[in-house]
Amino acid sequence: MVINLRKYPITWIFGILVILIYCIFTFTAASLFTKSWSPLNTWLSDFGNSNMDYNPKGAIFFNIGCIITGITLIPFYIGLYKWFSRIDLKWKKIWIRLFVIIIQIIGSFSGFTLIMIGVFSEDFMEAHIFWSNIFFLLNLGVLILIGFALIIHEKFKKIIAFYGWIVALVNISFLWFHTPLLEWFTVFTALGLAALIAYNSYIAFKE
Repeated sequence: MVINLRKYPITWIFGILVILIYCIFTFTAASLFTKSWSPLNTWLSDFGNSNMDYNPKGAIFFNIGCIITGITLIPFYIGLYKWFSRIDLKWKKIWIRLFVIIIQIIGSFSGFTLIMIGVFSEDFMEAHIFWSNIFFLLNLGVLILIGFALIIHEKFKKIIAFYGWIVALVNISFLWFHTPLLEWFTVFTALGLAALIAYNSYIAFKE
């Protein structure tokens, strides 16, 4: 049996890939970490540090995973164009198109910054921190804007908007409480948002 992928929204397909790729590569790297780790005391980026005290054998997996995930994020966000359809009122169409285009730009650039995080691992700490901070801010923007963009769309699950806003509020606390646990929270709740958007796109637009 051949699956016709063209029947499925791009955001659905690449949303699944984003989650699988990041998790597989990250936890492969984690399995090769030289010491015990937990979200309480280990930054995710530590898995990409090739220093002998961190992850000389597994760093390559984390860094390649970030690069591939970043590449995959770009079509994930571009695929949101599907939400331009099935809108009943003109003002809603203008509103949704405007905000979704902004999200597509911000989201695609967040994919690029994740690629840069993989290229400039903790071995290049100054550049790594620079790109990580930009990724954090762009991700925060997506969390906030996705609800404003789509909450008026009849096919959009409103709970996703509230999820994004609540997670964004917690992420803002990351600016004052810079801890590994909040980094894990930021990344995996972002993956959670990707899963929710992907699924919502699937049930709304599958042919």
